[in-house]
Amino acid sequence: MSEVRENMEARRFELASGDAVAFIEYRRGGDAVELTHTEVPQALEGQGIGSALVRGTLERLRAEGVQVVPSCSFVARYIERHPDYGDMVAGG
Repeated sequence: MSEVRENMEARRFELASGDAVAFIEYRRGGDAVELTHTEVPQALEGQGIGSALVRGTLERLRAEGVQVVPSCSFVARYIERHPDYGDMVAGG
């Protein structure tokens, strides 16, 4: 498994494992990034790839000093279960 990388052209954060790629789509605006959709290929389900993807994405965004808008329910649930990321939520 590789590190989370930003694919600016596709506007998504990606995490590759083998030939498959899990991703979180986003929209940037000002000092916030809206995380709109997470997709984990069926071949990667149940391996913790989705959680690793969200964690890596949030760590990248924290290093940038931006806040997040977790429009994606998977990301929102991850943040609820890991309150140490709660300070990153815009307006919250």
